[in-house]
Amino acid sequence: MDVAHGEMAEKQLDILIERRSRRKLDPDEREELWKESVRAYAARRREEVRAAWCEYPQEQAERHRAVERHQENRCYREPQLRGG
Repeated sequence: MDVAHGEMAEKQLDILIERRSRRKLDPDEREELWKESVRAYAARRREEVRAAWCEYPQEQAERHRAVERHQENRCYREPQLRGG
């Protein structure tokens, strides 16, 4: 049952690939598609970089809080370790 389904899907993909390969794109249309692809990639990349820039200060603040907690704990424990 699964094998037949897989073969049917493969045949459908072959038909789709054949149709697409027969379809010739106008050079201007191809260039527009390429430009749109580049624009979409650039927009996605800008968003990723923006998100990274937004996350960095938040992560840095958390690192500072962790260091402060460590220092506070150390200041509290050291006098106890010395017997004070």
